[in-house]
Amino acid sequence: MFETLVEKFRKSKMTHVSPHVPENHRIYSIGDIHGCADLLVQLHEKIKLDSKGYNGKNIIVYLGDYVDRGEQSCQVINVLLSQPLEGFDSIFLRGNHERAMLDFIDFPGAAAAWLTFGGVEALSSYGIPLAHIPSMQHVGDIAQKLDKALPDTHREFLTETCVDSWQFGSYYFVHAGIRPGVPLEKQSQEDKLWIREEFLGSTINHGIIVVHGHSITLVPEMLPNRIGIDTGAYATGVLTCLVLEGDQQRLIQTGKA
Repeated sequence: MFETLVEKFRKSKMTHVSPHVPENHRIYSIGDIHGCADLLVQLHEKIKLDSKGYNGKNIIVYLGDYVDRGEQSCQVINVLLSQPLEGFDSIFLRGNHERAMLDFIDFPGAAAAWLTFGGVEALSSYGIPLAHIPSMQHVGDIAQKLDKALPDTHREFLTETCVDSWQFGSYYFVHAGIRPGVPLEKQSQEDKLWIREEFLGSTINHGIIVVHGHSITLVPEMLPNRIGIDTGAYATGVLTCLVLEGDQQRLIQTGKA
């Protein structure tokens, strides 16, 4: 799809927003972590080295999906809460997997599908191991166990600290994307957390450059109207950070020199 999109952009000849971060600011944005606390710690160390000696303001933006898939969901949130990068302003976005986990606690029957796309791994990290996907008659009990096991600090982080989007300079940071043609102030939470095809296939000028995760690509997609940096860390070992400064865009990744 990426090659096809490149061709679509070439053919459209549409003018897009120029990359811009206000002077004396540098942004580091991390893609979907998905229960890989070890990779998060590695990437934090690389970011520390990269930012050493920089005298401007450092901002780090996490694009959501801290939980599920990998084995260390609880540990990821612990790292984010207890080991923040010193000297950085931190922005935490909410991902669809955080939403799904909270929905499972509140509406276990309606949200039981969460168990099939990473919930089992997340439960194990909170001390609730499951040998298999449970039947519907047992999901309520499991949801109650998670409700009790979830630390108050994690609940506050997921419900109050995390936000759906953040805008700075010519960039708009969101977990999944936006619905093309809809003004930013009218974007729905559902689309910000879950949208895929309609957004990924669009070549229109959004009025900003959207930085997002949610949709895995082996190589980050750095396109004129969006930049996707979910490189499937739980499966590939590659967790990606996009660095933005002035009109420059570059990458830092785990598993890379």
